[in-house]
Amino acid sequence: MSVKLSDERWAKILEFLRTCPDIYVGQEADCRRFVEGVLWMMRSGAQWRLLPAAYGNWNSVYKRFARWSDKGIWERMHIHFIDDPDLEYLMLDSTVVRAHPCAAGAPQKTVDKLSRHLDEAEAGSAPKST
Repeated sequence: MSVKLSDERWAKILEFLRTCPDIYVGQEADCRRFVEGVLWMMRSGAQWRLLPAAYGNWNSVYKRFARWSDKGIWERMHIHFIDDPDLEYLMLDSTVVRAHPCAAGAPQKTVDKLSRHLDEAEAGSAPKST
């Protein structure tokens, strides 16, 4: 699952990013690769360590993503493009992140529950002699 922005869409994103004085855009090609990497992460729901090398070092991408998050760049970008028909789907689709079931409060399977279940099963059976 590769996320490749069209030149037209990238131009709109870059124009927006250049209006944000609190971030460093740097080399256009590197910034584009970074943004595409973040979009890949958001769509896949994968762990950062699984980011394909084509998007750069996962830890560097994560740290830059976190800095931009702390500065509200992603939220501002979402708001800026929400009514743009070319980028609306990109922003909306990218905000869906898959979480592990335990993040939603799914009960954890533990040894205690298994042993309790076995104890209950043994309680209903005939006593064993030794």
